[in-house]
Amino acid sequence: MSVLSVGLRVFALTILLFVCIAAASGIVGLANAQPANPDSSAALKLFLVCVLEAAMMANLILRSRWTGWRLVAAVFVVFYAVTTFMPQIESAVFLTHLPPGTVPRLFLMGVLIAAPFSLFAVAFLGKWKARPETLESTSRLDLPAGEWVRKLGVIAIAYVILYFTFGYFIAWRNPALREYYGGVDNGFFPQMQSVLRDTPWLVPFQILRAICWAGIAGLVIKMLKGGWLEAAITIALLFSVLMNAQLLLPNPYMPATVRMSHFVETASSNFIFGMLIGWLLMKDNGESKLKLAQDAA
Repeated sequence: MSVLSVGLRVFALTILLFVCIAAASGIVGLANAQPANPDSSAALKLFLVCVLEAAMMANLILRSRWTGWRLVAAVFVVFYAVTTFMPQIESAVFLTHLPPGTVPRLFLMGVLIAAPFSLFAVAFLGKWKARPETLESTSRLDLPAGEWVRKLGVIAIAYVILYFTFGYFIAWRNPALREYYGGVDNGFFPQMQSVLRDTPWLVPFQILRAICWAGIAGLVIKMLKGGWLEAAITIALLFSVLMNAQLLLPNPYMPATVRMSHFVETASSNFIFGMLIGWLLMKDNGESKLKLAQDAA
């Protein structure tokens, strides 16, 4: 497929995604939600977000080993999980002042966007034709239980460290953000002591989110061609760009300065986390062992 052909298909997916978002927001009743000071460039920003998301998903689809309905299902899971499920479970916890019913509507809206987009994206990018799955592809992530426990432990620890350090040194240093959440800045270690004392559930909650991220990354690794570097970069881009692109959009619930602080915080930390998790899960995986066994034979 030529570069021009890919570019035209990504543009078509961008238009499709734009229409899906507009239709889904109308269906769930969020189309009229506007910030206090409407942004005249909101439509252009939405188009830019659609370009970024369509490009991320097109790269995943084109580089996938899978085809047909199996690929549609995998694309739906990745797209919905990264753009809706993972960010909105935090919204449900932290944005307690949202109007009643907003978070469930956002979850439903994500389904209404991801389902048609996944179906048409696979078709537009020519990935319907079934191909036999190789032994190499089925061996990925074929790890002993003890190895999974060790790697998931490292992933959980790394995510918690990144979450709190980037959250404090990038986002929490913004006075407007602290005012928005009703907090103060007493320094990193006093802040962590306060978190552990006042919200002891927050660390386990983030460990659970880390495991969810690992599950998404594992699915991406199973789908992809190529080695650990390609997997790590793809995961990093999905976790940083795909998840956070929507923070570029104005909304009535979060001031622009708060949104942008969170954008810089999570885009940077998620990129690092994505690279780490891609390398860690691909390191010494079953595919590498299979290749060594084939070479030895």
